[in-house]
Amino acid sequence: MDFVNKLSPAQFLQHQLREVINLLEKQQLEKSLLERTPGEHHELLETVLRKQQESRLQDKLAELHPADIAFILESLPMDQRMLVWNAIEASHHGQVLVEVSDAVRHTLISSMESADLASVAENLDADEIADLADDLPKNAMLKILRSLNNLERKHVNDVLAYEDDQVGAFMDFGTITIRADLTLNAISDYIRNLGKLPKHTDKLFVVDHDNKVQGVLPLSRLLTHAPALTAENAMVTDFVQFEVDQEIAEASHAFERYDLISAPVVDREGRLQGRLCIDSVLDYILEENDEERLIQAGVTEEEDLFSSVWKSVQNRWPWLLINVTTAFISTRIIGFFEDAILQLVALASLMPIIAATGGNTGNQTSILIIRSLALGQITSINVGRLIRKELTLALLNGIFIGLVVGSVAFFLYRDWPLAGVMALAMLLNLLVAVVAGLAIPLLRHKFDKDPAAGASVMLTSITDAMGFFIFLGLASLFLL
Repeated sequence: MDFVNKLSPAQFLQHQLREVINLLEKQQLEKSLLERTPGEHHELLETVLRKQQESRLQDKLAELHPADIAFILESLPMDQRMLVWNAIEASHHGQVLVEVSDAVRHTLISSMESADLASVAENLDADEIADLADDLPKNAMLKILRSLNNLERKHVNDVLAYEDDQVGAFMDFGTITIRADLTLNAISDYIRNLGKLPKHTDKLFVVDHDNKVQGVLPLSRLLTHAPALTAENAMVTDFVQFEVDQEIAEASHAFERYDLISAPVVDREGRLQGRLCIDSVLDYILEENDEERLIQAGVTEEEDLFSSVWKSVQNRWPWLLINVTTAFISTRIIGFFEDAILQLVALASLMPIIAATGGNTGNQTSILIIRSLALGQITSINVGRLIRKELTLALLNGIFIGLVVGSVAFFLYRDWPLAGVMALAMLLNLLVAVVAGLAIPLLRHKFDKDPAAGASVMLTSITDAMGFFIFLGLASLFLL
């Protein structure tokens, strides 16, 4: 236990991940040994062994915070992920679903029965239930809403009424409101009787009889000012508040600028509706940064690190097709002069397609690897499976995009050998690009260098050079 306490947060997560993987591998080994030694009481032994295995895993997961379990789930291949998910106590499923990435959440929800889905709202606040609403089937969401009391149902519906980029969609309802004429001593007694404070409570909201916010009372003032003072004399009247339909991006900048932990959320008349907390703002900022990096790499949506190859193919094909289209447009600019140019120049006009598509494919792989390394999801245990998945994906992408560009090349030049060279060169360069996209960040990480530093420049250089070499080399062999 002392060893675990001395670990940094990143090391702690890696330690927990390894312990869970070790349990899973031990389960598999015990199962294999049992299958090889059938006997009279084989079924009984199998049942006892399975219960022991489940109990060990459940005990391990029961020690962990839902966010730590979410990290473990995101770092495991699909088969191991489902074993861990089924070992989590059902009453904790909701908390874990709130913490995992959208891509992993989809896979977990798709594996659950309707009755289980309807119970995920246990122990969740209204804003957390609203976070899950878009991912849950409609019938499950309706059952959840029916299970809530009137106030909880109103809070969920209030959050769902706002757009994803509005403050109202991120607010929670853990507010403590007080009247301006109360003394600080009375307020202290009131809080003491509550027994606990909502998370991220750094201030109380002073409201009038119409529930309009008049000021905020920081807890620091409540503790340091004279108990006989009223809230009106101790409160801060120059405070930051947000309207429910205000953009969350604007609010996030205000949180950064003013070092806020929480702030009141009001309607246009100034009536208190809820509050915005630092955890929601931080989640928004991290999600936006992730999306920006993925979009720059041409990945249309967040991708589960260990999703099926077909799912990854569907996620990456759209940008690759757009990239091919734009590349062909650029080659036609050169093609206007082809009447006076020999076949060699036709090859030169097609070269940018090979290089550009290879660069985009390598960047997709590189960005996903860099992001996963930053989150600590890639380890020596799972890196082999990840490499095999990416190479398989590269092969499928290469065949598909190769057929597309080969067909377009034949349509433009009416030359089957040229189309074949184009398709083969595309396949080979996409394989090279994925190898480079994997190798550059992984090797830099291995030697304690920043995986992202210079990765794009190196990757572009490799894919351009190898693209030209492969294409012209094949053309020299088969066309000239």
